[in-house]
Amino acid sequence: MVQKTAVVIGANGAIGKALVNQYLRLNYQVVAISSVKLNVAHPMLNKFITDYSRDNIQDLSNRIARIYPGTAYITVCNGLLHTKNNMPEKKIETFDEAYFSALLQANAMTPFLWLQAFMPHLLSTKTPCVFTALSARVGSISDNQLGGWYSYRASKAALNMLFKTASIELQRRRCNVKLMLFHPGTTDSALSKPFQNNVPIDKLFKPEFVAQQLHELQTNRVFDGDVDYIDWQGESIEW
Repeated sequence: MVQKTAVVIGANGAIGKALVNQYLRLNYQVVAISSVKLNVAHPMLNKFITDYSRDNIQDLSNRIARIYPGTAYITVCNGLLHTKNNMPEKKIETFDEAYFSALLQANAMTPFLWLQAFMPHLLSTKTPCVFTALSARVGSISDNQLGGWYSYRASKAALNMLFKTASIELQRRRCNVKLMLFHPGTTDSALSKPFQNNVPIDKLFKPEFVAQQLHELQTNRVFDGDVDYIDWQGESIEW
């Protein structure tokens, strides 16, 4: 049997760690990329540290493509909701350009830079590849009924638009890749920690459950040239 390879970017976060473990349990060759050293050892695991600069992203993607030309899954788990000085805005008056820029960088630009960096590999490989980024339901413009959270909503909406636009180009260039935007639901993680008191217990998901759902959805994608914007149940989300 041909060994499948899965790349997990942002592997130090709750979902990233769970996804690495999920792939390892299924006997994938796993490449874990994070900004800090992972305290995990496994014969099927290769670890890289990144500073998320454009040059470093480009260098790592080239190295990974040379070592693992048959990569089946690339998942970008990076995400940012709150910082040391800022929480999601409830009013226009609290909008802060530095906070918005930080979220836009983490939630939209970073995933797209990884897609850009892997493009030469994705265009040349014969192995079908599912490229996934973590999005959010609040990134949906048509589903926005509550308002607020300006920076987070806008950063995820930007990610959605980047991937939607990319899917059109990839289809035109006959690239054997499927793009997926995945809403994990409220996951028990550092990102959601300040907001968990308002979440029903059955709606606060363990990272292991999210990783399992994500992998199952990745294995069932149809390579139709479009991007899938879906939740953890596989249900489509309105744009």
